[in-house]
Amino acid sequence: MTDNKMRNYIKDVLENMPTDWLKLTTHRLDIYNEKLAKTQFLDQFENLFKENNAETSALRALPTAYDYIRLGHPLSSILEWGIANVHHLNSENVISFQSKTIPILAILRKNLLNHKDTQIVYTDELPKDFDVETVKRVYGYKFELKKVDNVADVSEFNGSTIFISQDDKISTVALNSNVDFYISLHDHLGSILTVNGSQNKPYISEIQHVRRRETISMTPDNCYTALKSLVESSSFEAQQNTVETNKKSVVDSINTITGTTTKALVASCGLSMQYAIMMGLVHDALENHKGKDIKFIVPPNCYGGTNDQARRVAACLDTVEVVDLPVDGDNDMVTSIDTILTKIAKEDAVPYIIAEIPTNPRVEVPDLQKLKQVLSQERKTATGETAIDPVFILDQTFCPNYHFLGEGEILSTVRTISYVSGSKFPSGGKCTAGYCVGNTKTNSLLDKIEAHLNLCDNEATALQYEILAKQMPSMNQRIKDAYKNTREFVIFIHDVLPKAKINFVSEELAAEGFTPSVFSLDLPTKGETAEEKEAYKRALNLKLINLMITEIPNESKFCVSYGQLKGCYWTVPATSTQGTTKEGDKDYIVRVSVSGNLDLERHKKVFSDFVKSI
Repeated sequence: MTDNKMRNYIKDVLENMPTDWLKLTTHRLDIYNEKLAKTQFLDQFENLFKENNAETSALRALPTAYDYIRLGHPLSSILEWGIANVHHLNSENVISFQSKTIPILAILRKNLLNHKDTQIVYTDELPKDFDVETVKRVYGYKFELKKVDNVADVSEFNGSTIFISQDDKISTVALNSNVDFYISLHDHLGSILTVNGSQNKPYISEIQHVRRRETISMTPDNCYTALKSLVESSSFEAQQNTVETNKKSVVDSINTITGTTTKALVASCGLSMQYAIMMGLVHDALENHKGKDIKFIVPPNCYGGTNDQARRVAACLDTVEVVDLPVDGDNDMVTSIDTILTKIAKEDAVPYIIAEIPTNPRVEVPDLQKLKQVLSQERKTATGETAIDPVFILDQTFCPNYHFLGEGEILSTVRTISYVSGSKFPSGGKCTAGYCVGNTKTNSLLDKIEAHLNLCDNEATALQYEILAKQMPSMNQRIKDAYKNTREFVIFIHDVLPKAKINFVSEELAAEGFTPSVFSLDLPTKGETAEEKEAYKRALNLKLINLMITEIPNESKFCVSYGQLKGCYWTVPATSTQGTTKEGDKDYIVRVSVSGNLDLERHKKVFSDFVKSI
């Protein structure tokens, strides 16, 4: 009876849910409490369930679930809640993934760090891209494999037992006390991991963190299909194969926009693209530079996901270390790279540099000629031999239209891989897919990256390819329109609040092709002590943001994204994009992202009101 009530309620929710639940890719910070991110949505959703209230207005008022898409979203939360209810489990014990292999890797990662044995038991076959030899050699994970006829054949094991099954509908899992983790593979929908037994509760948050940093949860549209299968107890339809046409269109657009001719790879999100890059480069180093240490050189104040992921890779592999690269403010990226590469050359290690151009959130561009010289310079090891040349991994999300890599371009002669978050300008916020390209010196590296993108089952979904195919042809024009509005807004703010420090590209840099549509604002402050001044500024940041989103609710959002199709997004990087960055490296300033489609005069008027109020 309770089971039927739950299914009927979910059915009503699917009919009445806000459209954002299917289409939004960025979380609203005004209804988001990060400390309660994994519980608050479902706590309030369960109250609605008890009241049998599935009205759209009630659903729309629910707080942000997780952080949208990567860690989770409303539909993935409800799917996990529904499956958990069927099995009389806590909802946190069920975790959905778009990838079929990452849930396995997530458990193997924790057991590697805990020095615990793992056996993987399966009935039909392993996920097709799960390359056993590579997982053991490159990721460092250890496990045994065992094939059985059914779950009842699983025997007791001194360690963790993962059971994998292929299922064509979202149905009941036959819980077995000898199985710690059930992974149900669901064709194109992804996978669902069920954590069995109280002894495995410590795995849950770490598995969720893998989902947040190295992949995404099952996408909203696939969760919608899975929920319909759950409430109707029916099989889901096989995917219509239009992906190849859209994939070709997307790859052609990427090559045109970036001015490159090499392979273009498209992943389920920017961080899953970055993870494939990192693991592909680790793989290449293990093959071509045997026995040498690997150094990932990363700005300590860059996007928190990049920072965190790099350190997570290093934590698993003794040969990998993260080296801080100071790039913003008083630090010059080129000088920092020069100093670090010289040191790493002496150590005869393998240097991989991850950097954003322009930087985030200070929107700075290094001297590119000097950058090229520093990256091209031949260095010597302590014994006088030629050191390994670096690979420059360039996050150019802020300016995805700038030609760094094509024939004759500034970084065409230095081994460089460029990647972009697709939730920004490529899709205009309609999907999370990210992509990467390289110059002609990186063909073999791109092959390795592609192998790890496939191994992690992190390629973009069919719908993501479809969205990118529609959106990317207009990308360059949208960049131009957004830059025009941003420049006008920056000039206006400078005129009405000259005491504020605005971080934005100069007119000269814009003339060279750097036309971002994001700027940061260091507001003027008051106080006797440094602490008082900092507290005043942080309060002023929120006062500005709250005024903008209250006065212009249809356009101004408290959100972290960039490259949106319309409106204006406001955030404080220290509390959002720099979330996992060390406190001393965070920037408590306002970051503003402007689109090509907004009422700029209205934004100027509200900003003027803000200036008058201070």
